[in-house]
Order: sequence, then structure tokens, then C-alpha cells
Amino acid sequence: MKREFGKYVSLNIFGMLGLSCYILADTFFVSAKMGADGLTALNLAISIYSFINGTGLMIGIGGGTKYSIYRSRREEEKGNRVFTAALAMGLLIGIILFAVGIFAARPLSILLGAEGKIIEMTTVYLRTILCFSPCFICNNIFLAFVRNDGNPRLSMIGMLVGSFSNVILDYIFIFPADMGMFGAAFATGLAPVISMLILSRHKFSGKNGFHLQTDGSFWRYAKGIPGLGASSFINEVSSGVVLIVLNLLILGISGNTGVAAYGVIANLALVALSIFTGISQGSQPLLSKYYGEGNGAKVREIYRYMVILALAVGVFLVLTAFFATDSLIAVFNSEGNKELARIAHTGLRIYFLGFLAAGVNIVTAACKGALEQAGESFLISVMRGLICIVIYAAVLSKLFGMTGIWAAFPATEATTLLLSVFFVWRRKNPFSR
Repeated sequence: MKREFGKYVSLNIFGMLGLSCYILADTFFVSAKMGADGLTALNLAISIYSFINGTGLMIGIGGGTKYSIYRSRREEEKGNRVFTAALAMGLLIGIILFAVGIFAARPLSILLGAEGKIIEMTTVYLRTILCFSPCFICNNIFLAFVRNDGNPRLSMIGMLVGSFSNVILDYIFIFPADMGMFGAAFATGLAPVISMLILSRHKFSGKNGFHLQTDGSFWRYAKGIPGLGASSFINEVSSGVVLIVLNLLILGISGNTGVAAYGVIANLALVALSIFTGISQGSQPLLSKYYGEGNGAKVREIYRYMVILALAVGVFLVLTAFFATDSLIAVFNSEGNKELARIAHTGLRIYFLGFLAAGVNIVTAACKGALEQAGESFLISVMRGLICIVIYAAVLSKLFGMTGIWAAFPATEATTLLLSVFFVWRRKNPFSR
């Protein structure tokens, strides 16, 4: 069990770390080329990327969970209908977001808080990213199904190759080609296309277990997909919601420099969260498989490994934030802005304290979703991703200014941890059907 858990989780953590390079590469190169203004525009636009990516994760993880359960019960035809429903749903939402990018990118930029010369930079990035929405969503669906079809290695390779391609293309488009914000967004948009080309190997390998089932009956399987993937959606979208809320609050306290400082912290947090997401998504196929077989003991064992690993990673992240604070900030502060560095220095240390509890909350919500306990999974995710963070950010910022902004995340995760513990212990057999 340890070997199997280690294989799935380690491969997915590596893949998710690579995937986090999507935005990190943009942040680094945009900061180096366009300074604090570019970083502010990117930080405003990145919330929409979180929504797009979260939608793909919701459909992919939700569909992959149902597929894995049906597969463990030898119900292959139902699994095919779930795959077809997931793909159709993803394409439909992707086309809608594509239309938003074409016709409403500028109003959306203003709604997110862009002003002055930042508006045009934000609009260019948003329009390009939204036009690639079908690719982002479908890539997440294929990644989840390939992983649940017993090929986590190819899923990892797809994520890594796509991400590293993004880093290389970012440099080419922003510096030699001098394509500005469009170049940064275009490089990010091409990454899922490259990833899907890699994943297509699974289709022709002879080991592919999922196929399109176009008899029309697949739509009735669609309704169960979003609920099981809701925690993945909320976890991802919460980053976008937090960005929007905190950006607006910070603009009123420290202006664009404060937003740029938060952009540094938010992007470092994106890497941290990708590790916890890797633990969750890597464990999901195993959880769903043993749950489908009715093996509660193995499900319980996997969850124990998830919590231990999440706690260890949380401690490591906090120590890194405290002992490498200035070095981490300097990577994204190419102009040497002293005010940005000062704000980010305090913020990074306080904000990262939240990861001591965040990992346990994330893996617990994911475990609940993988076991078809969608309600509890959703409540944990929505508490940490929407309700608590908005309340704490609004209240604490009024009381303590920027310090309150940074403290909102740790306060949110500590509160949500109480709910996670309650949901695990309230059931007599929380890991059985």
C-alpha cells in the first residue's frame, strides 16, 4: 500500500509542481520585462485563470472519481458514459468562456480592479487566456481520466512537458519576440495543447479503458460529476476569489505596490498549494478504487498517509518562508522595489502559517469527494475558499491594515480545520460505503 500510494502521489506532486509553473513563469518573466505594472496586471487577471482551471479540475476529478468507481465494479459501459458526459460538459463551458474572452475581456478587467494603463495589459492577458479555455478544461479532464485509468506516469509527463514548454515559450515570446502580455498569455495557452498531445499516447497504447459513448444516454450521468469534483473547483477558484477580494482591499490600503507585493506571495502560495493538490489528486484514484470495492480499511490507511504527508509539507513550507523570506521575494522583485520587498517580507511569513492546517483541510475535502460524500467535501472547501476568507479579510483588514490581510489566510485554515476534524469523527465508519 505504501508503495502504491508513493507512486501515485509522488508522480502527481511532480506533475502539479510543473503545472504551477504556468503562472510562476509568467510572473517571473512579466516582472523582469514589465516591472510592477505588469505584475499588478497579471495578479488581477490570474483570478480568471483560476476559475478556468478550477472548472476543468471539477469536471475531471468528478468524472474520474465516478469512472474509477464504475471501473472497480466492472461496469465499463457506465464508465464510458461518464467520460463522454465529462468531455461534453467541458467543451460546452469552454466555448462559453471563449465567447466571454472575445466580447467582454475589457469590462471584466475593469470589474477586477484594473485602472489607468493597467487596464489594457490586463485585458490582453484575459482575452488570450479565455480564448484558450476549451484547451485548459479538456486537458484537466484527460489528465484525470488517464490517471484513473491506471497511467499516472503519463499524466505526470503530460503536465510536466506542457509546463516546461510554457517556461521556454514565455521567454521566447516576452524577450526575443517582444510580444509583451500577449506573449505571456499565449505561451500559457499553448501549454495544455502540448500536454494533450502527450496524453494522446494513452489512446493508442492499447491500454485505454475509456471511450466515447454517443448513444445520448450519457447526459444523465453528467449531474453527478460536479458534486464529486466540487472540492477541487472550490480549492482552485478560491485562489481567484481570494485574489479579487484581497486585491480590492489592498488597493485601498497600500495601492498598486501592495497589490504587486501580494502578487509575489500569491504566486509562491500557488506552488505550495500545488503540492497539496498533488497529494489529493494522486490519492483519489486509489481512494475511489478501494471505496468501489468496499475496502474501508485500505481507504482509512490511505487517508492516514495523506494527512501525515500534508502535515510534514506544511511544516516544511513554514520553515522555508521564515528562513528564505528575502531570497524568495527577490526572485519576483526585479526592480529592487524596497517598499514592495518590505510589504512582502512581513506578509510572506504570516500568510504561510496557514499551510500548517491548509494541507489537512485540502486532503480531507478531496477524500470526502472521492468517497461520494460530496456534501461534506463541498462544505469544507467552501468554508476555507469562500466564506471564512472573505469574512476574515474584511474584518481583520479594518482592524490591523495589511497585517490583517496576511492573517486572514491562517485564521481561515485554523477555523476550517475544526470542521474537517468534526466531519471525520462524526461518522462511525467514515471510509465505508
